[in-house]
Amino acid sequence: MTIALKTLCAAAALSLTLVSGAAFAQATPVVGTIGITSEEVLVVAKGWSIKKDILDKDVFNEANEKVGTISDIIVTPVKAMSYAIVGTGGFLGIAEHDVVIPLSQLTIKDKRVLLPGATKEAVKAMPAFKYSN
Repeated sequence: MTIALKTLCAAAALSLTLVSGAAFAQATPVVGTIGITSEEVLVVAKGWSIKKDILDKDVFNEANEKVGTISDIIVTPVKAMSYAIVGTGGFLGIAEHDVVIPLSQLTIKDKRVLLPGATKEAVKAMPAFKYSN
């Protein structure tokens, strides 16, 4: 079964809003409600873990060629968009080129992260991503 990674962060991303720089809080909290219901816990338990299933995983194209490795997931406060930081090229982190891929463009199939239509050359040709201070 192929599922867009966009759904992995959708629930969490939609409930996040930027507060005082780097701190996050739940948007429009319901008074007296903390956490989720036991029914929601069952739904969450069926999801994928960013830490276990996505971070540090290799990214492949449909020809089974490795095009990079996911080093980070970023959820922006604007429109709660989620992006994967994918490193390509280099060896052991030296001369690696990080790029940004919207999670909606990635899929997981048979426990592998796929970026359909990608080639190593196309990913390396993308603008480099640098973290802001």
